[in-house]
Amino acid sequence: MNPQPTALPRQRSKDKDFYRNYKLRFPGRVLLAGLHFGMWLWLDLEKQGWENIPRTGPVIMMINHVAFLDPVILTGMMPRPMVSMAKVEAYEDKIIGPLLRSFDSIPVNRGAADLSALRRVLDALEAGLAVLIAPEGHRSETGGLGEAHEGIAFVAYRAKVPIVPVGISGTPAFKHRYWKMQKTHVTYRFGQPFYLDPGGERATAEMLKQMTSEAMYQLAALLPPEQRGLYEDLEQATANYVKFAPQGKCD
Repeated sequence: MNPQPTALPRQRSKDKDFYRNYKLRFPGRVLLAGLHFGMWLWLDLEKQGWENIPRTGPVIMMINHVAFLDPVILTGMMPRPMVSMAKVEAYEDKIIGPLLRSFDSIPVNRGAADLSALRRVLDALEAGLAVLIAPEGHRSETGGLGEAHEGIAFVAYRAKVPIVPVGISGTPAFKHRYWKMQKTHVTYRFGQPFYLDPGGERATAEMLKQMTSEAMYQLAALLPPEQRGLYEDLEQATANYVKFAPQGKCD
């Protein structure tokens, strides 16, 4: 998801009414109950900064992505409804595809401006939902942060909604432990919500690029040094467009 600043007329998606008064459908509720049980059985889950999740109002949950479980676990732990974005290829998988559909995930074509996906995301945010976005667009092969697409900055700027960065550690170890019935310690660190604010100016492509970089440094600060990847040098971070939201005032 890598749009140009003026690429998206504010048209509503065909699913705009779906997000109004949104509730997870029955198949998703059944899977969510199973997910809660699986998390209890297999995970030693540590949550830091839990109070930083706004309980109401639109918000982008921005995660690093090192394992398939990253968005799954966050879906299970969220105290409010949330929809996720997922690459369209994943919907072709016989197991993962039905799971994504059951949780009402939004399919997105990577590498191009997917206007349909962007409209659905904006409609979900306009309806007051939380939307999960992995700005790198794919799982990290190294475990460290890679280059992010500007889509997350565009959405945050266009929708004028806060971002909560979520730093995730420990999930890759799950595949080596679950079959031994050993719990995996995973940590989710929730940072302070912030807006990407161009100060009243219309965001240019260069501004969106810098906004994205500044957002990624906020995410990197929540991760151990070995997971920061391209954003490891926190002294290089700027915050020209980052405006932190007062606690409890993200609506």
